[in-house]
Amino acid sequence: MQRRFEYHVRKENVIYIDDYAHHPEELKSAILSARELHPSKKIAAAFQPHLFTRTRDFVDGFAESLSLLDTLYLLEIYPARELPIEGVDAGIIFDNVTIKDKHRVSKEELIAQLRKNTPQVFLTLGAGDIDQLVEPIKTLFEGV
Repeated sequence: MQRRFEYHVRKENVIYIDDYAHHPEELKSAILSARELHPSKKIAAAFQPHLFTRTRDFVDGFAESLSLLDTLYLLEIYPARELPIEGVDAGIIFDNVTIKDKHRVSKEELIAQLRKNTPQVFLTLGAGDIDQLVEPIKTLFEGV
């Protein structure tokens, strides 16, 4: 299945997996699966929340699941069919994530961040247009 724990790079020094996870339980499953399969490696991920209402309704679950990572790169909400909701942005998740190594980044900034700090295991997570970053990230990691 495409975009379900799909490996794109499998090298000794970097592993890259893409997953469509966009609900807290799906995020938790993807992150814990990566941990189980690669127990000696640090796990980093970029997550793009999907929908303002889902972000608002599941903010605590998102924060709890994303706190299972070693490093988080949090993108802004992909609105899809919704208009913005006042007070609801990626910051409400970010503020509740308990890990110290967390970063709010734009899609455009993510590649530069990964170029500076190549993770051991990296996941892209989300149902929005984060899939547009799969090929650029794959190209970057294949070159390291």
